Amino acid sequence: MTSPDRETVARKLAHAHDVKPLDDRWSRSGSELVVMGRIAFYRASERPYGAFSNLFRRPVTVAGTEFPTVEHAYQSLKPRDPRVRAWLLAAPAPSLVAIAAHVLPSDEPDPSLVMGRAADSLLGFHTRPGWSRLRYPWMLQCLDAKFDQHQDLGDLLLATGSAEIVEAGTIDDEAGRRWGIVNGRGCNYLGRMLTRVRAKLSGRTHPDADLDVRLAFGADALATALLSNTGGSLDGVR
Repeated sequence: MTSPDRETVARKLAHAHDVKPLDDRWSRSGSELVVMGRIAFYRASERPYGAFSNLFRRPVTVAGTEFPTVEHAYQSLKPRDPRVRAWLLAAPAPSLVAIAAHVLPSDEPDPSLVMGRAADSLLGFHTRPGWSRLRYPWMLQCLDAKFDQHQDLGDLLLATGSAEIVEAGTIDDEAGRRWGIVNGRGCNYLGRMLTRVRAKLSGRTHPDADLDVRLAFGADALATALLSNTGGSLDGVR
């Protein structure tokens, strides 16, 4: 369970940010989007909920390695070649890490595969086997680290109460619709994982059968990927 001090901070944050149902339409208030029972975020520069973005600049230590952002940590397992991983993580901005990683071909049918094949032929690499499965438990592990290691971010997440959390993306592609909702369509796995992290921080559980299936399905692939990185560590990608 959370400590009384943390609960007090969370209540104060909720009051300060007016986290409560508003109306049944998306409306912009300052830099964040709010709807009945929902909090939406997208850009890391938005306040206060831009902190929920994977591009938000806050270091995280995952699997024994420190990364500048969750985006760096998450994308670090996508390439199977450690030289490509080091090149990818050397990008000077989190957004460039995301852009470069999205060019890597997926191991599942996808319209972006054409672009991926071009990158593959030019750079001589491709995505780690099992990425389409392991990315779900790996993302959750990265998010757990972020909000557990930074109490202010954990408090902000707790302050959202029972509100639904949505990544309101602007790029209408397969990745955008997987992790968020774009033009009314999407799975919003990032928002759902944040809801799971919030429940964990508060000592509760949050049932999500579809998410649980994906987490379980990718668990073995994630374990294999971590072990393949020099015995379970992620050396060389700091």
